[in-house]
Amino acid sequence: MALRVFVHRAGKSGIRKITVLSVIVMVLSPMLSGCDRDAPWAAVRAVASGVPSLAPFFDESQGLGRDQQVRARTAHGGLQQGDTPGLYGGSKQPTICDVVRLKRFLTDPANERKAQAWAVALSLTTDRIPDYLDRLTPVLLRHDTLVKNHDYKKGKAVPFNALLQTGIAILVDTEGLPAVKCSCGNPLRPFEGDTTRIKVEFDDRNEEWKGYEKASVVAVRPAGREVERLALVDVHEPDRGIDRPVGTTGEDDTAFDTRARRSVPDLTGKTFGQASRHLVGEGLAVAYGGGGLPPDDARVTASDPPAGTELRFGEYVMVSVAGGSASGDSSGVTSTPPGSGPTPQPTKDPTSTPPPSPPPSSPSSPSSPSSPSSPSSPSTSTPPPSSSAPPSSNPPPTSAPPPPPKDPTSSSPPASDTPVTSPPPQTTSSPPTSAPVTSSVPPPETSVPATTDPATGAPSTGEPASPTNA
Repeated sequence: MALRVFVHRAGKSGIRKITVLSVIVMVLSPMLSGCDRDAPWAAVRAVASGVPSLAPFFDESQGLGRDQQVRARTAHGGLQQGDTPGLYGGSKQPTICDVVRLKRFLTDPANERKAQAWAVALSLTTDRIPDYLDRLTPVLLRHDTLVKNHDYKKGKAVPFNALLQTGIAILVDTEGLPAVKCSCGNPLRPFEGDTTRIKVEFDDRNEEWKGYEKASVVAVRPAGREVERLALVDVHEPDRGIDRPVGTTGEDDTAFDTRARRSVPDLTGKTFGQASRHLVGEGLAVAYGGGGLPPDDARVTASDPPAGTELRFGEYVMVSVAGGSASGDSSGVTSTPPGSGPTPQPTKDPTSTPPPSPPPSSPSSPSSPSSPSSPSSPSTSTPPPSSSAPPSSNPPPTSAPPPPPKDPTSSSPPASDTPVTSPPPQTTSSPPTSAPVTSSVPPPETSVPATTDPATGAPSTGEPASPTNA
């Protein structure tokens, strides 16, 4: 009865509104719950600089390592590669971490139980501990950094997600990953969650520190290669850079001027992995949009700022990419797997994509230089990033026979009717798009087809450059 009266008073317009709202709720509810299931919130324990651990592997009163008071820097993006120039800091004081003392402690038979737990946390055997420690490098955090930390409890290494405050001294491994917290000797591993979905828990010992911003925390991913030297910034003299060989504690450091200008190299046409290494060699950092790293085989289509621009040490260059194994959008946006950002695997091994095998892409076989490495981005099929219109009449140039007849099942664009592998490579070098009518010539060598790709917004020269001025 009450419902009948309500409907009568609401009238038809009211009923329509209620119906629309009900439909919206029904559609959004499963979507929202699905998002929550896919990316749950991670509880993260705050660990402040200079605060002793309650469950350390090593007695902190013996001065194994010393944290510093350092102002946090804002990085471009939540994930950083371990060899990023300026990601870590250094100091003229060589005693920020006493690796020799830690080695002596862990190899002492009296500490065998701790050594076993310590090794298990790092996927080692106890006999490999000395060699492993010899290859670690002491650095200071320049960003609030997410890690998987370990307490020593009841003879075992107990893992927990932690946010280490800027200024904490750590040891990093040969890929630039945090490996040991210096002051207590606790082993560290990469944070595996989504950096955008964390709930940081502060307590009365580790109170929220000045300058903390949830949006500015970083997690470190492997450099993708074994690093020989780390380019650090002196946390006390930001204009002084420190070139530190991996596995040394400061005795072989060489200094450089972080104010010297560095020219942005031409990255167009390179893979993301190649572009990253090139920028590192120039003392510049690579930036990417979204929460994840593009696959190493994704092709760079543009950079912001463009090639030739001069930047200071550690400033960021935003790259746009097309293709790659996990990319579902070839629009030239830098990030590939936005939601799966925290997952480290995509950055290093885009194996999910089919090899450049059966693409009978004979039309452009002579002129598809990037096709061998790009095919890994099968997911995106049709439009190349740089050209807005897909080659609907794909074989306008002379070569029409091969692909079209092959597989008419692929709905619209004939060029993409080759299996999923062929299109992505052509994202950068698809001749038809560049000159549909003008070029009757077979697809030119398309040296750097995607140079016209839109430089992804937000110039990243902002934050990381400032670190050096702090």
